[in-house]
Amino acid sequence: MGRTAIFPGTAIDFMAKTIVIALGGNAILQDGEQGTAAEQLRNIESVCTYLVPLVRDEHRLILTHGNGPQVGNLLIQQEEAEDIVPMQPLDICVGMTQGQIGTMLQQALTNALREAGIQRDVVTVISHFLVSADDPDFQILSKPVGPFMGSELKERYEQRGHTIREIRKGHERPYRRCVASPAPLRLLEKRALKLLSDSGAIVIAAGGGGIPVTLDAGGSYRKVESVIDKDLAGEKLAESVSADIYLILTNVDKVALNYGTDRQEELHRVTVSDARRYYQEGHFASGSMGPKVLSCIDFIEFGGEVAIITGFESAARAINFDAGTRIVPDG
Repeated sequence: MGRTAIFPGTAIDFMAKTIVIALGGNAILQDGEQGTAAEQLRNIESVCTYLVPLVRDEHRLILTHGNGPQVGNLLIQQEEAEDIVPMQPLDICVGMTQGQIGTMLQQALTNALREAGIQRDVVTVISHFLVSADDPDFQILSKPVGPFMGSELKERYEQRGHTIREIRKGHERPYRRCVASPAPLRLLEKRALKLLSDSGAIVIAAGGGGIPVTLDAGGSYRKVESVIDKDLAGEKLAESVSADIYLILTNVDKVALNYGTDRQEELHRVTVSDARRYYQEGHFASGSMGPKVLSCIDFIEFGGEVAIITGFESAARAINFDAGTRIVPDG
């Protein structure tokens, strides 16, 4: 049964919604942390407390998350131990991090719900996305993964054939490894995910953008070494489960024009046409806010009700249209 609240000039129907929530990197690993299991679990436990009110209001939640630091660290572990155990490829490492982060999210959210007196199944699904073998990013290698490194490590990994780029100019450790990041086309487990969600389970899926696969000439799927952008994968996940709302939780409360300047202007409610215009004008950095805004635009153009970008603590208020930046259909 829905409930209705009145905000100035607007009647908002709070019927239970299907919400896909994309958790930004700070949900798992914050700047300055080493990335220990204890640190990551502590961060995830904190974020999960902000999701409890959404479950209490009977919304259907599907969670997804990034894995850039984790998969990059795992690749380093693989390479440094290759004289002892066989090294695993990038696509397998993506699968490993889906399990790694999924189990922490599943445990933390189950505990948070239980403490709130809510009984709900939380399920992690190892997920795969179809990508094109001809995607141009297999040549560009645009996605940074793993820790920042200084000149010594940069030279070391370049000698191993990796692409290392300067990401933070002027910093002591400005370099990161970059890998291919093809666009996600289709989630292979979408029917199973929809059934799980409709059953009332909270589903964790498409972690780290999902495992990329291509389709060979014989019609079989083949894993391919790359990492899919989490925000773009989250949008495809939202399409797959016919979500009403796509919610991106990150480390800022609102999207802004002219970010970081004296002309900075926070955005509250933006039509999809205006959002695309701002995106094309270059207001959103390609390595941070750009993919988030683009994924929101794609979701609304697909037919979504609303896409929201906000901070972790504002999750429940954002769903009630009381926080964050909302991207809505024209009209």
